[in-house]
Amino acid sequence: MAADRSPEPVPQAQLRTLIVDDEPLAIERMQIICAGIHSLQIVGTANDGAAALRLIDALHPDLVLLDMTMPEVDGLAVARQLSRNSVHGDAAAHRPALVFVTAHDSFAVEAFDLDAVDYVLKPVTAERLERAIDRAISRRPEATRPAASGWIAEFWVPHRSELLRLAAADVDRIDAERDYVRLHVGERSYLLLQTIAGLEARLDPAQFIRIHRSVILRRDRIAGLRHDGLGVWSVELVNGDQARIGRTYLPQVKAMAGR
Repeated sequence: MAADRSPEPVPQAQLRTLIVDDEPLAIERMQIICAGIHSLQIVGTANDGAAALRLIDALHPDLVLLDMTMPEVDGLAVARQLSRNSVHGDAAAHRPALVFVTAHDSFAVEAFDLDAVDYVLKPVTAERLERAIDRAISRRPEATRPAASGWIAEFWVPHRSELLRLAAADVDRIDAERDYVRLHVGERSYLLLQTIAGLEARLDPAQFIRIHRSVILRRDRIAGLRHDGLGVWSVELVNGDQARIGRTYLPQVKAMAGR
């Protein structure tokens, strides 16, 4: 009697992946690339957005490699539907990570607005796709470092056709720009779709302080306070720059200095 051989368990870090593209050759190419990435397990393919939504509902993949431009239901429509499902609590626990794969670079902002993990331009290379997969794995619940405080520890910001990972501890200053915020890291800055009020609520107040309706600063970047007269105060930063303190925020800034 032959011994009972149970299927080998899938490694914990492996992502159950659905490939979605309306071009059969593109699906075939992606399957070949994915076959060489050990952290992936292909569970299905779809050639249009409607089929993708049905398979996502049936297979509960961890990751969807999603073509952007498809007839009728395109990639953005798929992402919007998954976002609506999560908001209304429909299969929220099974919402997959999304990596858009497209020949067009003009949809990146919309893709990141829909919480895409990455935005990969065709022709896809194995190296570029592996970077996207690493980002997807890092965002899995079991890969997230426990944070007893609950404060945000990092940002994923769109930059060209990629997402960059920024540690919150490296951000010097945050400026509001309408519905966006600009994160300043050294001499560089990055735009993120987020209101400054919403972001303030997620930042550790032991590390950051809001000094103006449009400015948040890292506390350790503040060198001192200066009274400019007529009740106007400014913050002097360690790099020599100055930033005016809004009257609404002056009491908490003074409290930081023990005044």
